[in-house]
Amino acid sequence: MKVIIISKNLNANDHLKEMIESKFEKLSKYFSSEIEANVMLSMEKGRQKIEATIIVKGTIFRAEETTNDVYSGIDRVVDKLSAQMSRFKSKLKDKHKDGTAILFDDLPDNQGEPEPEFSIVKEKKFDLNPMSPEEAILQMELLEHNFFIFLNMESGSVGAVYKRNDGNYGLLETAV
Repeated sequence: MKVIIISKNLNANDHLKEMIESKFEKLSKYFSSEIEANVMLSMEKGRQKIEATIIVKGTIFRAEETTNDVYSGIDRVVDKLSAQMSRFKSKLKDKHKDGTAILFDDLPDNQGEPEPEFSIVKEKKFDLNPMSPEEAILQMELLEHNFFIFLNMESGSVGAVYKRNDGNYGLLETAV
């Protein structure tokens, strides 16, 4: 597993980087091919934040942890990723039927809560209106929603604006 470590407002020394690589190497036994894990270390409000993302053939595993001790935070992030894989094992088997990307025999069975069932309880169709991201944020706020989907007239792609936990806004755009 290739581990890419990015630090922001935090000095990641060699010992910390080696520890992250060894912890994430334990997850590599669940994958058949060489995959990449992106780990972002940052300092926010005096606490360390660890974010990890692993993408495997269109499936995204992601976990984050904010803590006072970066070492225990990394352990918890790795545990969360492993638990995600175990909890959704049968659903992942359905998506990756060929078994070439994820080694399901090596994945531990879910020991805790039952695998969640996904049920759509409401469907809604709406027209995509061309607008700028700023107009989409205004519309989102007027509707008192926490996200809004629109046709970005600047890029021509479908986009979504959303309210972040820090009070700022985010923009997601599609790419084909």
